[in-house]
Amino acid sequence: MSRSSSRPAVPRAARLAAIVAGALLLLAACGAGPTTTPAPTPSPSATPAPATAPPTPSATPAPSDDLAALYREIEDQVIAERGLEAKERRDPVVLSEEELRVRIEEQFRAENPPEEIAVAQETLQALGLLPADADLEQLYVDMLSSQVAGFYDPETKELYVVSRSGSIGATEEVTYAHEFTHALQDQHFGLEGIDVDAVGQGDRSLGRLGLVEGDATLLMTRWMVSNLTPAELQELLEVDPDDLAQLEALPAILRETLLFPYQQGGVFANGVWMAGGWEAIDRAYERLPDSTEQILHPVKSEAAEKPVAVDLDGAALAAAMGAGWSGTPEDTFGEFQISIWLRENGVRALDAQRAAAGWGGDRLAYLRGPDGAYALVWRTAWDSAAEASEFQQAAGTVVGDGDMPGTVGVTSAREVVVVLASDGDALNRAVDAADLNLPD
Repeated sequence: MSRSSSRPAVPRAARLAAIVAGALLLLAACGAGPTTTPAPTPSPSATPAPATAPPTPSATPAPSDDLAALYREIEDQVIAERGLEAKERRDPVVLSEEELRVRIEEQFRAENPPEEIAVAQETLQALGLLPADADLEQLYVDMLSSQVAGFYDPETKELYVVSRSGSIGATEEVTYAHEFTHALQDQHFGLEGIDVDAVGQGDRSLGRLGLVEGDATLLMTRWMVSNLTPAELQELLEVDPDDLAQLEALPAILRETLLFPYQQGGVFANGVWMAGGWEAIDRAYERLPDSTEQILHPVKSEAAEKPVAVDLDGAALAAAMGAGWSGTPEDTFGEFQISIWLRENGVRALDAQRAAAGWGGDRLAYLRGPDGAYALVWRTAWDSAAEASEFQQAAGTVVGDGDMPGTVGVTSAREVVVVLASDGDALNRAVDAADLNLPD
């Protein structure tokens, strides 16, 4: 819900998924999918990622000859696999864990104004996705500090690898292969133009990040399979249990949106690659995903099925609520996060996935009222009347079993509106403002 950064980063937890996927990719490389690298084809979440200012020369000493040779070897291997020429090469900046945290804190605060974070926190709390005492900024900073293994900054064109041990091993090599892929993407497709941090377009941003990170995760996986020894692959599996515990302790909405671009994006990219190799993935940048739905259901990406435009004016709703009410920027939650909302509020996981799968579009407005009052109006559109009814029933279970006033109604056969509020008066005002049809 907060503004994300366009600096692609790879969380350490994503490595485990990549190693497992590597076995499947080995089978694909042996017969089912393309085995040759096509010629170069000229042609970026609800989760913030860190960026940095250009490092000073004193902060980035030149690598040793051995390290420089290692970086160039990995770059050459990535170029040969990915089929994109390098228009520019730079030595990576190696950061310690302490340096990483400082950069994350500074850049996060620079790119995410306190008011935006406050709105995002209040919205997620109203949806039952964050505890009442949660500090969203601190959660993000802690999450990224513990999970980020490296990142690429499209503004400065710098590539960063985090070394928590002080040395360069298999973890850092894998990270470098991933992040150098981002540099190639940027040089050929322009990461900043992909717009993975547009305010008010959370679902679209997460979907597009799924393409960018899925591409790099697929490359990283294939590079691992081709270039690492069994002992080095085992090293990657030895994740610090404290790091995993930190990840698992995060609210699901943060943890799962962090991993979505790598896990689901990797599956999406692999399917595209199986159908047409790296050339097909290059072409995907010409028709960027518009939703997480397209990543979850590639057939909808192939059909270029765009989200339904849902009209919701938070300022108009706030005006209709009465004196003392104000609106905040609207956003789109999308299929992936809707399934998390349902599941985290009591709907069984498979039922939550099914109820979210008929998603056509949505817009959500969080409204602030006097004395801490709030209301949340969430207008959703569905592919059919049956799918709208399925979501209505699932959402009704959530609202009916919740601790806060809320209701679910319809405005048409394919449109369902969820309204949550701080109290009964705010709920009644919001229902009237949304012109919601409720049963007698």
